[in-house]
Amino acid sequence: MTHFSVKTKVYSGVGSLSYLNKFSGKKIWIVCDGFLASSPLFARLENQLKEKNEVYLFSDISPDPDIETVVKGIEQLHKIKPQVIIGFGGGSAIDAAKAMNFIASQHQDLGLEYCIAIPTTSGTGSEVSSATVISDKQQGKKHPIFHPDIFPDVAILDPELTVTLPDNITANTGMDVLTHAIEAYVSTGADDFTDALAEKATYIVFKYLPIAFRNGKCVSTREKMHNASAMAGMAFTQSGLGINHALAHQLGAQYHMPHGLANALLLPHTIKLNAKDIRARKRYARLAKFCQLCPKGVNDNVAVNQLVYQIRQLLKEINIKGTMRANGVDHRQLREKLPEMVKATQADKTFETNPYRASENEIRKLFEAVV
Repeated sequence: MTHFSVKTKVYSGVGSLSYLNKFSGKKIWIVCDGFLASSPLFARLENQLKEKNEVYLFSDISPDPDIETVVKGIEQLHKIKPQVIIGFGGGSAIDAAKAMNFIASQHQDLGLEYCIAIPTTSGTGSEVSSATVISDKQQGKKHPIFHPDIFPDVAILDPELTVTLPDNITANTGMDVLTHAIEAYVSTGADDFTDALAEKATYIVFKYLPIAFRNGKCVSTREKMHNASAMAGMAFTQSGLGINHALAHQLGAQYHMPHGLANALLLPHTIKLNAKDIRARKRYARLAKFCQLCPKGVNDNVAVNQLVYQIRQLLKEINIKGTMRANGVDHRQLREKLPEMVKATQADKTFETNPYRASENEIRKLFEAVV
């Protein structure tokens, strides 16, 4: 028996930020990073909140929020006791807001009415997922946490918030969407419902990510990518992910790589490895044909190879090179860290739903392939 539910109400499209007009006389706590807090986007957010609200700000968010940041946020959360929490920004801000709310609520009824996620990037799908990822910088690890109570109550997908994204962030976050969708599609937890979301998200990324990269001001294209991010988030929340994310979490923790970039480098290699599994190979092939990446009549092996080829072509179009070294990531000491990273990969929650049970040696080779 499978289970599918979408607990987050989604408001999407140009102008959807106006949903915030409904709040009056509330304590509203906004979680974002320091750069966004001083940006025109934050001013747009504040303009949607009526003057009768009390607005508080937590802006100590950095990429890959760590345990110390979450604890600091929880302390402020207990003091303010807001009725509304807004996670505003990329995946780091939204993940942090969700983690703070979830952990704090386990110990005390805060009287919270709404937890709202408003993404300003199109990548993580955190706005509709039951997952949050917190870093332990002392141990050099990332900890994915999954729980039904982590879902935001509301997600606002306003594409106008993404039109100023730099092209490199557009590229990295777009590849995060693609990885979510493809891993959800071959995951051992996939079903007809998650398949539909993953197929559509994959199709959109191949068609629209190059356009968003070249012409970020195109609002209709940004809307497509914003929607694809949420659809892929809904898919993997229900189905689970796989080895690509388990590996990417280690590269992010050890080398502070942008998560989408780590996923992008690994994706062609993990597809080839997972295709050793017959079921996964057939599903990769079906996805390639659905997205019109190859003729419908070709055999599964040809279709999988074409999927990998088209991913590599996409990476070229959006200026992502195939190795850590080529992308300017400090890869020193990787070989010394490999034993620890391999074990952390196997222990990662996302590894549980991977379709192929990779050996330690195979995991090691995947890391070495992206140096």
